[in-house]
Amino acid sequence: QLQLVESGGGLVQSGGSLRLSCTASGDTLDWYGIGWFRQAPGKEREGVSCISKSGGTTDYADSVRGRFTISRDNAKNTVYLQMNSLKPEDTAVYYCVADLAYGLLCSVTGSWEGYWGQGTQVSVSS
Repeated sequence: QLQLVESGGGLVQSGGSLRLSCTASGDTLDWYGIGWFRQAPGKEREGVSCISKSGGTTDYADSVRGRFTISRDNAKNTVYLQMNSLKPEDTAVYYCVADLAYGLLCSVTGSWEGYWGQGTQVSVSS
């Protein structure tokens, strides 16, 4: 069974950068679309970015477009989220999800199911 582990979170100052990783075990990510979601305290979970199985299609939330970049290395069974120009409002727990339904095309506003990781905390200080 596919298992996902997020890493790379931490505390960073406003304007700084972090790179999150989502690494899979138990199965290959080759056929899965991968999404990144986040949830801040007291707020609903929101889609941040996603990438199709080939990497040819990506999508971003308006709040992160131009600052975040998603990529994948199928040989390493890993998806990355490069986060630049971080803002305090980016503070949240970040989760990755693998869903076969989004293998060809993905959308951050879609109803993602499939396999979820445990999350990694990102905190941005002002």
